[in-house]
Amino acid sequence: MFPGDQGHMFRRIPNRITQGTMIDMKKTHVVIVGAGPGGLTAGMLLAHRGFRVTIFEKADNVGGRNAALRLGPYTFDTGPTFLMMKFILDEMFTEVKRNSADYLAFRKLEPMYRLSFRGRTLAPVTDPETAAAEIGKLFPDDAPGYGRYFTRERDRFRRLYPCLQKPYSRLRDYLHPDLFKAVPHLALGKSLHANLGRYFTEEDLKLCFTFQAKYLGMSPWDCPALFTIISYIEHAYGIYHVMGGLSEISEAMAKVIGEEGGQIQLGAPVRRVLVENGSATGVELMNGEKVAADEVIINADFAHSMTHLVDPAHLRRYRRERIDAMAYSCSIFMLYLGIDKQYDEPHHHILFADDYRANVDDMTKRKVISEDMSVYVRNAAVTDDRTAPAGHSALYILVPAPNNTSGIDWNREKQAFRDKVIRQVMRKTSMKDLDQHIQAEKIISPADWETDYAVKFGAVFNLAHNWSQLLYFRPHNKFEDFDHCYLVGGGTHPGSGLPTIYESARISSNLISKRYGKHFPKPLPLPEAP
Repeated sequence: MFPGDQGHMFRRIPNRITQGTMIDMKKTHVVIVGAGPGGLTAGMLLAHRGFRVTIFEKADNVGGRNAALRLGPYTFDTGPTFLMMKFILDEMFTEVKRNSADYLAFRKLEPMYRLSFRGRTLAPVTDPETAAAEIGKLFPDDAPGYGRYFTRERDRFRRLYPCLQKPYSRLRDYLHPDLFKAVPHLALGKSLHANLGRYFTEEDLKLCFTFQAKYLGMSPWDCPALFTIISYIEHAYGIYHVMGGLSEISEAMAKVIGEEGGQIQLGAPVRRVLVENGSATGVELMNGEKVAADEVIINADFAHSMTHLVDPAHLRRYRRERIDAMAYSCSIFMLYLGIDKQYDEPHHHILFADDYRANVDDMTKRKVISEDMSVYVRNAAVTDDRTAPAGHSALYILVPAPNNTSGIDWNREKQAFRDKVIRQVMRKTSMKDLDQHIQAEKIISPADWETDYAVKFGAVFNLAHNWSQLLYFRPHNKFEDFDHCYLVGGGTHPGSGLPTIYESARISSNLISKRYGKHFPKPLPLPEAP
């Protein structure tokens, strides 16, 4: 019976992914709320280390925002489409004595993407000499700056990388030698855009190295300069596609969890985290069932969790008023289109607004709908025939948009905005007849992210990554408000994006393992760029 809840007996739901696994009830039990990338990574690591792992996922498939989205014969990634720092994903599989290539088929993209801005295009590659030469064709005066950019940002990344693999649960963690060495390289007080002014003078060229602020849901004029390393990481280590879509990563992790004896319960939403005497003791499911746990990991959207999954009586630091007052990323307006035609378009194509600064300010400051918006289009069928039938395409179209603190009524606006996006894509790409070939379609608006996907304010890139919400000042991997609870995902350290979410899962898994005296390997050093 559950401590403090007399009359409720525990009952285990039949596992819907890993049938036939024998469960050792004597093992330390870790319950994970959510089968997103962070929850699956933690489940994989902890199951391999000998913990009894149960993951409860409200949806009927794994992955969360990294899940597959299917419209008839067309397959899309719901969320992430760029796989950066593939070596981190590889390392997670190595830690559980497996090879990622045995579960996933990777394709490195060269060029990485096409960037289109004010009538010009640039298609960056990962060979530094070739990249510099291509930049020189469009921006002759700035070509020498690329070498300075590459060298300086490589050094910055090498200094910062170890800091992304450590928890910052105490202020004295700032005294760690790795962070001490990195501090001079943080470019404190500078924005990403200002930092790029050290290398380039042409505004359009700066944009080619600042759009990555989108991965954090921030304006490059506000995003801390340290995040210049994101574009460096792309240029140095490349971008990968996973055949079938990046959602296949989640499916592969779920398979490993089953092989390691872990349990994943689909269609099993959690109502609340159970807390007693200042410690998490398990979870209650929506069907009223209570499941005891020695440790609870929350992989749901952090702000949503604090306002929906935890009784306010158990919160001290993260009460509703503080959650509402925190800084949040932007949102995105999504179009998933099944097309009965193939276009000569690149795998990734980023179309900059003609006035990019105004568009970004509309999104992050004024919080209004832009007339001239930036658009990202993924045309995966040119690389991957598993995403659409022969001769067809599965187009993923993303438009950064204000989060729901804007007050925009997306139920009223979304159809007109959808039409505007289609016209923008037809105007700026070779897909001039796109509107005549749509066979399947789904829209996810910022409002839908909040109501259907439980993302606070529809802020899909989670809490903003400003200095007041980084490192120690971001929600801790070991949750502060009560014991035996840990966080994984974009809302905790080190932040948003698949590689950093994997690292958040490893940090939390290591903290749990340390608590129980379980051995775990140290993270590998940063590999040299190819």
